[in-house]
Amino acid sequence: MTEQSNRQKQAKFLRTIRKIHRSCGALLFAFFFIISISALLLGWKKHSNGMIMSKTYQGSSADLSKWLSIDSLHTIASNYLRDSLAGNLSNEIDRIDIRKEKGTLKFIFKNHFTALQLDGANGKILHVEHRRADLIEKIHDGSILDFYLGTKNDFFKLLYTSIMGLALLTFTLTGFWLWYGPKRMKKTSKKQ
Repeated sequence: MTEQSNRQKQAKFLRTIRKIHRSCGALLFAFFFIISISALLLGWKKHSNGMIMSKTYQGSSADLSKWLSIDSLHTIASNYLRDSLAGNLSNEIDRIDIRKEKGTLKFIFKNHFTALQLDGANGKILHVEHRRADLIEKIHDGSILDFYLGTKNDFFKLLYTSIMGLALLTFTLTGFWLWYGPKRMKKTSKKQ
């Protein structure tokens, strides 16, 4: 194989790599933009002065023996949700976040982005939280479509993360080759 032929093959391969890199970038630009903005917001959520993630308020007692039962606290949270916020919000719980050291717990609901922080000892509503961080996280990982469409098994999240993960891998490999390929060609031509 001649030097000229080898150089032409390398140049053709680099053009193909560049085309793949450019096409993926153009095709997935909006998704990478969304991922990068949401990642920045999630990284800063604890330092947002309550804009993205609310602080955890202090309850009256960290002694669990003085707390009301979880059932009683759930009833208080459900009644508050129905009577004081919106009667049509579901009281189905996604999780209960217990902060013993703070004397508080959060009822985080499954079908909306509202959470209630209650004092564990007396059931007082300490804070009504709008879970912006949860919304941003769902946007970041693509599960926002599963949430609004009610799909099972995280179908859209799995599809989205697979596509974006493979795209990032493609960008990494093609980007490396776009950096290394010309250096390799120069080194080869210097040797000859």
